[in-house]
Amino acid sequence: MSGPKIHPTAIVDPGAKIADGAEIGPFSLIGAGASIGDKTVIQSHVVIEGETRIGSGNWIGHGVVIGAPPQDVSFERNRKTRVEIGDGNIIREFCTIHRGTAEGSATEIGHGNFLMAGAHIGHNCFVGNGVIIANNCLLGGYVRVNDGAFLGGGCVFHQFMEVGRLAITQGASAFSKDIPPFVIAAERNLVFGLNVVGLRRAGISPRDRREVKRAFKLVYLSGLNVAQALEKAAGLDFNPLAREFLDFIARAKKRGVCPLKRTAGSVEL
Repeated sequence: MSGPKIHPTAIVDPGAKIADGAEIGPFSLIGAGASIGDKTVIQSHVVIEGETRIGSGNWIGHGVVIGAPPQDVSFERNRKTRVEIGDGNIIREFCTIHRGTAEGSATEIGHGNFLMAGAHIGHNCFVGNGVIIANNCLLGGYVRVNDGAFLGGGCVFHQFMEVGRLAITQGASAFSKDIPPFVIAAERNLVFGLNVVGLRRAGISPRDRREVKRAFKLVYLSGLNVAQALEKAAGLDFNPLAREFLDFIARAKKRGVCPLKRTAGSVEL
């Protein structure tokens, strides 16, 4: 191997670890704590600072900033925190990904995610695998986004909340409560039904979708409150996918889950 391809105008600290197959574009700044994997392409005017580990096969667009200090007034710059990014991610223009705030903590992004232009991932966020985050989404600190979720453009997410697997949010919405897996969420902390298209695209069988619908109806349409619905669910036979939905509801105690806004046909599979 002839070494990484680094544009002559880029500034790469000698302490940075750059894989031979990586590319660094014009006017990019790579700090001493960076580790960049094979076949990762970094375009122009990208800043990577702090302890930042980036895997292989990523594509990082113009003007992206990764590893900057968190936007936390209590943060002290001598703290050792980091960003960890997996493989095969697309991070488009002007995204910002801040490192962790508590000593030894990290902001984590998994594999195969697509972050569109202008997305902000706050400190200590966790983004799983196969997540799509559309333009100008804002994730506050400690937000968790699970596998296969789709966050619509311009959405904002309050710190310490969670987005369930294969959930989808409508653009220009705002959330401070947890969003259960497999649902459509929109407006301000509202669920509108199940993400039917997303479940089908994920290969979820009709039988499994019916089980999820049964669990959804127990929580949202039975007339029981959440505690009563979970108590009743404990005595019923649900498959693992429906149990995933119910377990998420059960552990969402700090902020609670988004309530349902009733619309015609909202839970049809």
